[in-house]
Amino acid sequence: MLNVYLSGEIHTDWREQITEGASDLPISFDGPVTDHGASDDCGAAILGAEENPFWHDHKGAKVNAIRTRMGIEQADVVVVRFGEKYKQWNAAFDAGYAAALGKSLIVLHAPEHRHALKEVDGAALAVAETPEQVVQILRYVLTGKLPA
Repeated sequence: MLNVYLSGEIHTDWREQITEGASDLPISFDGPVTDHGASDDCGAAILGAEENPFWHDHKGAKVNAIRTRMGIEQADVVVVRFGEKYKQWNAAFDAGYAAALGKSLIVLHAPEHRHALKEVDGAALAVAETPEQVVQILRYVLTGKLPA
């Protein structure tokens, strides 16, 4: 069983495209909580409300980091998606953490982000532009077969 952690933007269905495309492969997928509100509010909801937005975000980030670190550390492959709409600083952090741990890293982003992500891309073993390419990479890794 290959363990794959899907990190990065949460506003499109790229995760579903990958998990559905690889549903016939022996892969276990994991990732962050993608409910934006739950992710933002988890720290305050569990540990107590905060009036100051900094501390509200701080608590949430730390609780989420427990899940993220565990997922990346347990993964064989980490896929990090950089989307179109937002600056995903957390995605860059996850890619760096995965690279520092020596994880096999696949980065997924549109061609217009090549320059901005050149250092992240440089740490990756593959840079894909579509979820389908990620599925093809995972299929090749597990079967040695090229796309038909």
